[in-house]
Amino acid sequence: MTTPAAGAAAANSNPYGLMAALHQGGVIAWSVFIILVIMSAATWYIMFTKLIEQQKVLNQAKRVRTNFWGTPTIRDGVNKLEKNSAYRQIVDDGLLAQEQHTKLIDPVDQHEWLLGSLSRSTAAINSKLGTGLAVLATVGSTAPFVGLFGTVIGIYRALIKIGAAGQASIDAVAGPVGEALIMTALGLIVAVPAVLGYNWLVRRNKVVAEQIGVFANDLHGYMVSNGAVRPLLVSAKAATPVPPVKTGSAAINPKA
Repeated sequence: MTTPAAGAAAANSNPYGLMAALHQGGVIAWSVFIILVIMSAATWYIMFTKLIEQQKVLNQAKRVRTNFWGTPTIRDGVNKLEKNSAYRQIVDDGLLAQEQHTKLIDPVDQHEWLLGSLSRSTAAINSKLGTGLAVLATVGSTAPFVGLFGTVIGIYRALIKIGAAGQASIDAVAGPVGEALIMTALGLIVAVPAVLGYNWLVRRNKVVAEQIGVFANDLHGYMVSNGAVRPLLVSAKAATPVPPVKTGSAAINPKA
């Protein structure tokens, strides 16, 4: 009768598995495994940090619609924006450009000067949002090949041992070769989340970039018109319909 201790010892003595593949693969197998672990850790770290960063900017966009455009002046509105936020940076750069325009010696159109400043500001924000995505793309494209390299080395070592032992039966070949394929599986496990995360974050970055571009355009129109031009949504909410004055004359109120 087999005791539980004997059953556990038999399970732990399994000659195949990840640890057995690493021990048999030597330094190369361990190097491939460590590289894949580092790639996976970097992938998940970048995915979570970029997701949090994008969500913060999206939440700021919601507050800008209600807080910033509802103030009488830009100076009042900028105080309601979070410090070190993307939208605060755009407004600060716009105000700075407006002040610098008055100090220029050569005449430059204010429209072009503000447009260039706001374009540089939005480009800097979009560039910051895109940092780290190249790592995800690199991991997604190279991790399968790193795992495949470990598999090739594992199969090579297994075939060398089988040839030296002179055993070419199915049980002698299938075990070591199947064990070497673990590295390919690890490479795919690392690559698939990186590719999916990259595509998802790029799509969210496009949404954030569109919102920032719209805000910069609205701010540009507001500044060059001295506050006469505001976003349509705010103007529609702020404008209240004035009922026609009925004095009994059709000339004053034709629809009366």
